Amino acid sequence: MEGLRLGGRYQLEARVGGGGMAIVYKARDLILNRQVAVKVLRSQFGTDEDFVNRFRREAQAVASLSHPNVVGVYDVGQENDTHYMVMEYVEGSTLKEMIVSRGALPVEEAVRIAEQILDALEHAHQNQIIHRDIKPHNILIGKNGRVKVTDFGIARAVTSTTITHTNAMLGSVHYFSPEQARGGITGEKSDIYSLGIVLYEMVTGELPFSGDSPISVALKHLQEPLPEPRQINPGIPQSVENVILKALVKDPFLRYASAREMLDDLETCLLPERLHEKKLIFPVDDEETRVVPIITPEMLEKQASGRAGSSQRNRHERTDDDDEQKPPKKWWVKALLWVGGIGLFFVLAFLGFNLLLNLFPTVPEVPVPYVEGSPVEQATKKIEDAKLVANVIEEANDTLEKGMVIRQDPAPPMRLKEKATVTIYVSKGQQAEDMPNLITLSRSTAEDMLKRMGFKPENIKFVEEEDDQAEAGIVIGQDPSFNDKVYPSKDTVTVKVSKGKSFVKMPEVRGKTVEEATIELLKAGLEVGDVTKEPSYTTQEAGRVLSTHPYDPGMQVEKGVAIPLTVSNGQIPLDAKSYNVPVYVEVVPGETVDFKIEVSDARGDKQVAYQDVITESNEFDVPIVLSPQKDAVIRVFIKGSNNQYIEYQTIPISYNSLP
Repeated sequence: MEGLRLGGRYQLEARVGGGGMAIVYKARDLILNRQVAVKVLRSQFGTDEDFVNRFRREAQAVASLSHPNVVGVYDVGQENDTHYMVMEYVEGSTLKEMIVSRGALPVEEAVRIAEQILDALEHAHQNQIIHRDIKPHNILIGKNGRVKVTDFGIARAVTSTTITHTNAMLGSVHYFSPEQARGGITGEKSDIYSLGIVLYEMVTGELPFSGDSPISVALKHLQEPLPEPRQINPGIPQSVENVILKALVKDPFLRYASAREMLDDLETCLLPERLHEKKLIFPVDDEETRVVPIITPEMLEKQASGRAGSSQRNRHERTDDDDEQKPPKKWWVKALLWVGGIGLFFVLAFLGFNLLLNLFPTVPEVPVPYVEGSPVEQATKKIEDAKLVANVIEEANDTLEKGMVIRQDPAPPMRLKEKATVTIYVSKGQQAEDMPNLITLSRSTAEDMLKRMGFKPENIKFVEEEDDQAEAGIVIGQDPSFNDKVYPSKDTVTVKVSKGKSFVKMPEVRGKTVEEATIELLKAGLEVGDVTKEPSYTTQEAGRVLSTHPYDPGMQVEKGVAIPLTVSNGQIPLDAKSYNVPVYVEVVPGETVDFKIEVSDARGDKQVAYQDVITESNEFDVPIVLSPQKDAVIRVFIKGSNNQYIEYQTIPISYNSLP
């Protein structure tokens, strides 16, 4: 369909992607003169009226979204049997392509991408739009690092009759939530589960569940426990793994309640105090080991008839038992046995209670002393004086000096039994960290990474420099360097950011020799390109620069560009006509005349041929050069009493008048 124009304004240029239901083209909006993406519905779905109506309603709903991380929908239309949607064009790659080419992404980068996706999902959920097909293929990463979520609402438009004609399930089953795989109701938490799979794939480079068929993968989502991310990539912090585990728990009620809740958790998961938090443990769900079948009307009918048959049999059995006449037991024997048993229970319970009191005497309780902010030696002594046991755990801390108690567990007004344990967390002082590699990252990504490490905003210095290799906004240098030891709370980081390629002012080199022009161009940061010799009307001196086209003097030119030079070969063009015109200047005897002769011809305008002061009349030969496009004019000027030159004589010469 390349070259086709839709709606009279969208010119399809090239196919850039597609799936089972639609094909995406890069196109140009001819009215607004901007690049757009046009998604065209495949022809086999154009006749499904139910699908088309829902497709258009979904597209219109998504067009109502306005968020920097959502690919905008500009227009929806129909051209004959072709249904299409016009969207924002994002120049870059998909997240899937990034993972395939790079493998597991750095944790900081993966968290940043997931945060932007969650921000988009939270906005969509607030507008009652569920994506239902979150996967790396639907996440676009622009060249500026901006994350864009696309294909909102399309999955909702698929009907039971069309799903068998497409490969949509096959492409998305690795990211299905258990409720989607079971065929149940999907909502916000299904999107959260799918994003959990995407985050899992970003930090490990692998999918958690795979199989030979879509059915086998769907069953694994339902039945198999999640392979823990840290077993694949031990470099993942426990806090990040906890986020993934909570997003991927099979019971939707145990997942994050909303995209906002997961986003809030992600925004703090890389803080130093959270990196080594305890692993999340969820209760074991018996439903993971079996598949609950869908209950059909036939199954209900069969179950009802089974209950009726069972009831009938029971009535027959009771009738048969009634025919057997058993002698009844005496009532007082049963009563006596019950009374005796109850009495024996109370006697044994009383004796056992007294025995336990003798074996395990009561331990007195003591108040827990407050030791936070104290030196560890003093804190330990306080705890021991209270007849408790101190358990000391050291950890890094940016604010308290080494050896000071950061916090305690438990704390006052708690009371404990004597010899119970009080855990005190003691500062090891600030710990040096490895400086990350910021080069090639965008400025915003680098700044986010440094802030997460604990660098203060005022200690992050950005310096912009021109760079011929890197695009504008990309980090090209850093101080401290990669892997240097730094203290985030007090050190300063200088980040060099590219301003893009530099531009210089084109110097005037026309009329100079090639050597002189070369020196001027090199001084300006430019190179000398091809040197072309040709005849010229303007100068007959060989080697003089005639033109630097297309680079005119004073133009801003990209640094390092090779400037082509056109120079004179010392000759005039073959169609030129040269002639010497005699011009007579008359002088009254006894007077002095200050005169000037100017020539305008193919060589240029207002060229001074003669300028002198004479005391007698004289004739001067004035050379002229004419071209088919340029005639010649000779003007004689005489300086008057006011010391200004006054035109005295004008001599026009036509090209055609000369032989």
